Amino acid sequence: MSLAFWLGLAVGAAVVAPGLTWWQARRLARRRHLAQRHEAAERLQEIGTLTGGLAHEIKNPLSTIGLNLQMLQEDIEALEKNLPEDRREPHVGRIRRRFDSLSRESQRLREILDEFLRFAGRMNLERESTDVNRLLDDLATFFEPQAEGAGVHIRRQLKAEPAAAPVDAGLLKQALLNLMLNATQAMSEARKKDQDHGGCDELILKTARGRGLGADELLIHVIDTGPGMDAETAGKIFQPYFSTKRGGTGLGLPSARRIVEEHGGRIDVHSERGRGTDFTIGLPTEMPEAADDTAAPEQSADGRDSSANSAAAASRASTA
Repeated sequence: MSLAFWLGLAVGAAVVAPGLTWWQARRLARRRHLAQRHEAAERLQEIGTLTGGLAHEIKNPLSTIGLNLQMLQEDIEALEKNLPEDRREPHVGRIRRRFDSLSRESQRLREILDEFLRFAGRMNLERESTDVNRLLDDLATFFEPQAEGAGVHIRRQLKAEPAAAPVDAGLLKQALLNLMLNATQAMSEARKKDQDHGGCDELILKTARGRGLGADELLIHVIDTGPGMDAETAGKIFQPYFSTKRGGTGLGLPSARRIVEEHGGRIDVHSERGRGTDFTIGLPTEMPEAADDTAAPEQSADGRDSSANSAAAASRASTA
């Protein structure tokens, strides 16, 4: 063979080798990412199995308590009708206040339990190619009355084109609602407490295109102009049961992260004290490899379908 042939072969190898190295590195990174997600899914499956039975043991007496509270309310109303008006307030009024307190705490316990089951239970993702810009626009319209009631204006910057991604629309809405609720509540609290903030009057929903793990991503930003967070707080917000709000369950943001990661995506937070916070979700724009869907269609730890849990969460969000 001629010298020119060998020189051409060497040049071709030199040109192709970097591309092959990059391609191999990309595949290795994705495989490591998938392996980590698979291990995390297995750990959550163990948690879900252990907590499923415990949840039923707690929910059964809670249901009995709720039924007896309803019957007790009827007895209190009957007692009010039979007592003279001048004796109602000192006697029945005190009983009713204690009854209302018991009802609130019972309901709160049920909500904490339901939130935990949604977090710990396995998820059945029903992915479909979805226009995320349209999904966000619909979600903003749904959430606007609640935001306006808290003095917050929603601004849309939905510029990603194309904006299609293979997602479970119901679960993605649930994750985004958690972020939007968190942002709205943070801005409302900052105004009440007269904290430093970036205006506390605007919630921005933004989409863009990006790259992650060597693949195309669709980026969703949920940005508020609230009080922001220091680095220590920002590092803890995705930990279960960590909450800076009084009465918070501490599971809203961890649940949002889990939903995003089940889609093969990521969620990051950038925040500055006194200026606001930007939650960024990165979602793959192509259907993940088969290894991504290691779990067969399942129900949550308490035996209910995940889509029902999502609908219940959206219903609560609309009335919060």
